[in-house]
Amino acid sequence: MKIIRTILELKSFVSAAKTDGKTVGLVPTMGALHNGHLSLVERARKENDIVVVSVFVNPTQFNNKEDLRTYPRTEEHDCMLLEKIGCDVAFIPSVEEVYPEPDTRVFDLGKVAEVMEGKHRPGHFNGVAQIVSKLFAMVEPDRAYFGEKDFQQIAVIRRMVELEGFKLQIVACPIVREADGLALSSRNVRLSEEQRGIAPNIAKTLKGSLEYAKSHTVAETIGFVTDKINSYPQMEVEYYEIVNGHDMQPVTDWNDSDYVVGCVTVYCGDVRLIDNIAYKK
Repeated sequence: MKIIRTILELKSFVSAAKTDGKTVGLVPTMGALHNGHLSLVERARKENDIVVVSVFVNPTQFNNKEDLRTYPRTEEHDCMLLEKIGCDVAFIPSVEEVYPEPDTRVFDLGKVAEVMEGKHRPGHFNGVAQIVSKLFAMVEPDRAYFGEKDFQQIAVIRRMVELEGFKLQIVACPIVREADGLALSSRNVRLSEEQRGIAPNIAKTLKGSLEYAKSHTVAETIGFVTDKINSYPQMEVEYYEIVNGHDMQPVTDWNDSDYVVGCVTVYCGDVRLIDNIAYKK
């Protein structure tokens, strides 16, 4: 596996691969890799000749400076995992390499970016669009892989691709969970032992709401999930919204869409966790 730290070297490597007729898959990450990330790399490995994984904690998508400061950084361990799984290139640039000057671009991401995470983390999705568009321009991948845990983010990236005219396939991959149901996240390492024991109740509650929803309204189901999660110590729901899975807009009736997804953000102590579940797909 090659470790590349400059855009120039990355472009040169990819250009040579494409000249040889090889397809390129990109897995953008912020490092602190876990089995969820590795499942994306495995999928990319199966579907492409060359796999590039970016490891970069992108400052422009953090609206909370403390969250940026405490975000786990485990480069050496990440590289070991990537080499073991058959990654071809780990692209690990500095902030100065990616942003030699401030990125002032503002993307017209529309309504998919205005709700849920967009509402609670102003500027977050614009920062995501900035870094992902830069990576797409650098790598020009045939396919890019993202986990469905960040459900809304995938919709935002699809919108950005449409806006910028990138020619690639966005591949959404299923959430990977621990044996007890907790969605894998780089933030999980920040949970105390007690919090780690409590956090799986997020997924357990979402799963339980599938049966509840069969005989209750959307509003009642939102109340059920919110109250249940809030009943656990150290857990507080920031939002639980049930939305149209195509455009992220809230639904008021189960028949409003053929694709209905519940998206939740929960603080477990001071660790912000997200998860989602499909009611109709």
